[in-house]
Amino acid sequence: MRTVFRTLLLLLAFACSGAQAQLSIEITGGGANQIPIGVLRFAGEQVLPQSISDIVEADLQRSGRFRMLFAGNVDPLPTEMAQVNFDDWKSRSADALVIGSVVRLADGRFEARFRLFDVPKQAQIGGVAFTLTAQQVRTTAHRIADMIYEKLTGDRGVFSTRIAYVVKQGQRFELQIADADGAGAQTALASHEPIISPAWSPDGTRLAYVSFENKKPVVYVHSLVSGRRQAVANFKGSNSAPAWSVDGRQLAVVLSKDGGSQIYLIGADGSSPRRITEPGAINTEPFFAPDGQSIYFTSDRGGSPQIYRMGVGGGEATRITFNGNYNVSPRISPDGKTLVYIAREGGRFQLKSLDLASGQAQSLTDGQHDESPSIAPNGKMVLYATQSGNRGSLAAVSIDGRVKQRLSVQAADVREPAWGPFFNN
Repeated sequence: MRTVFRTLLLLLAFACSGAQAQLSIEITGGGANQIPIGVLRFAGEQVLPQSISDIVEADLQRSGRFRMLFAGNVDPLPTEMAQVNFDDWKSRSADALVIGSVVRLADGRFEARFRLFDVPKQAQIGGVAFTLTAQQVRTTAHRIADMIYEKLTGDRGVFSTRIAYVVKQGQRFELQIADADGAGAQTALASHEPIISPAWSPDGTRLAYVSFENKKPVVYVHSLVSGRRQAVANFKGSNSAPAWSVDGRQLAVVLSKDGGSQIYLIGADGSSPRRITEPGAINTEPFFAPDGQSIYFTSDRGGSPQIYRMGVGGGEATRITFNGNYNVSPRISPDGKTLVYIAREGGRFQLKSLDLASGQAQSLTDGQHDESPSIAPNGKMVLYATQSGNRGSLAAVSIDGRVKQRLSVQAADVREPAWGPFFNN
């Protein structure tokens, strides 16, 4: 249980202010080829403040990759393979089954153990025991769900990751951080001026963002470990759109200090700004490619906003988008194969994906005002901002457009989402 992620959870509780209203998540569309799975209540888990099995089941269902099977009232609850009625689960067409147990240890902590079975083969294919405190129930449940997801799909799970977003209530703006399921929201920054463009550092210990608290846009880097922050781009004019380099040592930012919006590389501490785009066009919204060797960005150099790619050293840029006359906000999947962006069509701003090899584009949403896409670190889901009624909310869609979710905070506008990275064990 000694992971960077767990350490950050503890430190974040001290670095951020008290918990805020939780994001609620509504699943509005399901995935194809779902894996039928049963998750039984963990024997003895009533000694915990929350049910581990409920959290695991909710995580798996929210992913859209699983079809949850009703477990019913199983008594006694199995804790070993020999106690599982595989014939019963075969009759329900289950492909997988999860069982578990929780016991209180002499030192006041708990041991939670889970087992994952391949039902048709009647074989155990996964299982781990965790030692945890009462405060680590959700963390442990997310880790179990991640392990199950990876074992059954071959893709790394993102249930243990974090998301950042901005909540506006009245005249107050709050930069909040929560678990990927919206739980455990904490406020990293509160202001009476707008906060935009949060971006996670590759190791998940810092956030870069733009704050207007000084009556102009300034880029800050905020440590989630210490709570300290530093203005790293506070030049004359506008300072905006921070994006982290792959190694976390640099930021790409958009500055107007020399006239017009141009992309610069600066140290993560604000040192050594270097312009990499040339005047004569608006160049904005930089985003590093996964290999760290190139940057995608939005430019109107061709007469309308389109997405381009250029090397981190500057030079010639290659145009990437050609369909339509308004394509902005580029984000690249972790494998470097898919571009996600916002396109304007018929007055509607919608999320699209582009297969960079084939050039084939796909609409992922059918909204009116989508913006600010952010791709999950496993590349399977896209978090973005949209409108629900007259209120800003977040939504998520799978990279194939099949799984859809809506995330909202009661009586508040929610905008500017950013999906955090994996934390290494």
